[in-house]
This record gives sequence, C-alpha cells and structure tokens, in this order.
Amino acid sequence: MLDILSRVVSWGNTIVWSYALVYMLLGLGLYFTFKTRFVQFRFITDMIQLLGEKVVSSVSGQDNSGQVSSFQAFCVSIASRVGTGNLAGVAIAITVGGPGAVFWMWLVALIGAASGFIESTLAQIYKVKDEDGNYRGGPAYYMDQALNQKWMGILFSFLLTFSFGLVFNAVQANTISYAFQEAFGINRLGVGIALVVFVSVIIFGGVKRIAKTVEKIVPVMAVGYLIIALFIVLKNISAVPSVLALIFNNAFGLQEAVGGGLGATIMMGIKRGLFSNEAGMGSAPNAAATAEVTHPVKQGLVQTLAVFTDTILICSATAFVIIISGAYTQSGISGIQLTQTALTTTVGNWADIFIALAILLFAFSSILGNYVYGETNIKFGNISNNWLLVYRIAVLGMVLFGSVAKISIVWSMADLSMGLMAFVNLIAITFLAPIAAKALKDYAQQKRRGEDPVFNRESIKDTTEVECWEQTDESSIGI
Repeated sequence: MLDILSRVVSWGNTIVWSYALVYMLLGLGLYFTFKTRFVQFRFITDMIQLLGEKVVSSVSGQDNSGQVSSFQAFCVSIASRVGTGNLAGVAIAITVGGPGAVFWMWLVALIGAASGFIESTLAQIYKVKDEDGNYRGGPAYYMDQALNQKWMGILFSFLLTFSFGLVFNAVQANTISYAFQEAFGINRLGVGIALVVFVSVIIFGGVKRIAKTVEKIVPVMAVGYLIIALFIVLKNISAVPSVLALIFNNAFGLQEAVGGGLGATIMMGIKRGLFSNEAGMGSAPNAAATAEVTHPVKQGLVQTLAVFTDTILICSATAFVIIISGAYTQSGISGIQLTQTALTTTVGNWADIFIALAILLFAFSSILGNYVYGETNIKFGNISNNWLLVYRIAVLGMVLFGSVAKISIVWSMADLSMGLMAFVNLIAITFLAPIAAKALKDYAQQKRRGEDPVFNRESIKDTTEVECWEQTDESSIGI
C-alpha cells in the first residue's frame, strides 16, 4: 500500500514541480519584486523596527495588549518556517542536488520575499474577527472577499489544512524521532507518543496560548543554533571562500559535486527553499492576519523579514556546517542524521545531543505553528466545532504516524501538498497584487510625511467593503 502511495505521490510531484511551479515561483517573484519596487530591500530598516511595535488598535489607536502583537505573529510564522526545513531539509537538498542547491535556496528567498510581502499584506487587509474577538485571515479569506471566489477559498483551506496540519506535522515528528534515535537510541514510537502528549496539551489551549508559547521558544532556539553555527564557521573561516566557490560553481553546473545534475540542483534548491521559507505558499498569511497593527503593510514587512531570517540566516548556517565538514560526500546518510554527523565532525560528539534538542525545539514549535494554520482555515468554512475536534485528533494521529514512518514518503507527500497549495495561492495573489502595491504606496506616503501609518477602508478604493479597518479619519483619500 505504501509503495503504491509512493509512486502516486512521485508522479504528482513530477507534474506539479517540473511543469509549473518552478517557473511560477521565480517568474511571479520577479513580477512582485518590480511591482513593489524591490520592497524586500527598500524597507529592511522598517522591518526590524516594526518587530518592537506595541499592540495598538487599528480602529481606536489605543493600546490593545490583549491582541496578538506583530512580534508574536512573526514568531508564529517563524515557528512554522523554522523547523526541519532548516536542518533536515537543507541536508536533503545538498545530498540530492549538491552544494549548488544552496544558491537556489537563496535565490528563491530573495525573490520570493516579495511574494511573501504581497500575500501577508493582503491577509491583513481582508482579515476578520471571530466569535472570540481574535483576528483570522489568509488566502482563503482574500480569495473569498477580494476575488469573490468562495470555491477557491474552500479548496485552498482544504489543501492548507491537509498540508500543514497533517502532512507537514508528520515531517516534523519524523525528524524529531530520527534525531532522538541517532543521539540517544530512543525508540521512535516512544518519541511519537511523548510528542502527542505535549502537543495535545497546547493545541487544546487555543491560538493565544500557542502564540505565547512560541514567542518564548523561537528566539531562544534560533539564536542558540546560530551561535553554534557561527562558531563553526569562524573556526573554519579559511574554508569559507572555497565553500562559496563550490556553491556558485555547482549551482550552474560549472563544477560537478555530490548530488544530481543541474536540473536536480535547481529543483532541490527551490523545493527545499519553499518548504523552509514558505514565501508564496500561502501559509504565513494565516499568522500575519492575527496581528493587531495600524496598517496592513506593517505585517507584510514583518513577514518579509521572516523569509530572510529563515533562509538567509538559519538555512545558510546549516549549509555551511555541512559543506565545511565534508559529511555530505558520505553515502548512506541524509536528512537530520547528516546534519548531526556534520556537527559531530566539526565540534565533537556532544553535537549529536545538541542537534536532537535543537530539532525538538525547532520542529515542536513548527507543529504548533502548523496547527494554527489548519485551525484558521477550518474556521473559514464556518463548520461545526465537532470538525475542529476531528482535526485536532487527526493532527495528533499524523504526529504519531510521522514518528515511525520512513523519511522518503513523508517528504514526498510534503512536496506534493505544498506544491498544490502554492499553485492556488500564487494565482490569487497575481490578480490581487495591485491592491497590496497600493497599500504599500499609502504606507510610504504617510512615512514620508513623518506619520505613523494608519490604514482604513477608504484609504484604497478597492477595500471599502472589507470587514475590519473601519474609517476613523475624514482625511483619508483614495489612491
């Protein structure tokens, strides 16, 4: 049965990735980059400053600390982005595609950051308030409200819930169980059972508890891992020029290396880059929509920074450690076990334990972030709370399945599900990009006047019917 599933998934991946998605990701990323006049580079200072912004009501302008802050929304999205893709995914990309795959990961992040800005800004514009007073939104919501295509929103909701809530969480659990088996010799089923217990305690506590949990976990795990990786790079600083040369030469087929040909190098770099930073996939907007901000562009910029944090910093750290160690040239190891071997080779046997604990924090926070995305999209359909209970149980079931499954099948399923999801979202944001670009223009104009940008329904004529952002100022003008 699993063999049949594997063949079907492999066929689906060939169709989705080889014939459509690679070109869409790069082509539309460039389109959005020019449409926003290189927003991912022009507003880097704003991105960093906005992380510390207080929670201020978009309606009253008053302190509203009960809502999710920009920093918390950033942490939820980073919690989903930063996980196995950064440690295991990078290792798989280098194993299959060679060191040159790292270049394509960088490229898809730099270009895709503009896609991330567009989708997260749109999610803020078209967010809604649920019965508990929390903001919810994302691609399903802007497909319904802005494009008036309810069916498209329902399709996307299903794909995202299946991808993140179920398949991606199986990937995270799979990596944790392999890491603990490698480091401590612990039975993978036992690891899975423990994960189910801890995840169930948090996901039954609601979105705000998840936001508070990952707000504490994410900075610690990201900084700790970067410190170790930076130490390794500095210790081997003389090797950095040759590592960079190897990455660039292999990226264009100028130098053969372990891994596939040029096609495999490009494909694996883009696949693993998308899995890691999620730019254009349609997942991060679900976190972006939960934040209380005075202007939607603020969260669009914060989520753009999250793309850079994920790929340019954390993925690069893993890639440099693996290439410097030379562990990727060994046959028979891949995924998280390759990252563990690379660290052990460079800093000693204690690295096995460190990576097992790091991946526990990385992947566990990803499971929580993934769960939030699925819950948001289940509520989009306004279905009974019984289905939410079914979803929670299914999440726990996939965590247990991923803990004991083979590594190849869960990653292949993840590639197919995220590919289908990205395909639908990219179509939607292509039509809606002008609205996000107008919002950016409105934000930039207010900044030039020395104001703290504030948005309302009348700021842009295309958004007068949105649920939130009610008018508070007679001076607003259409753009």
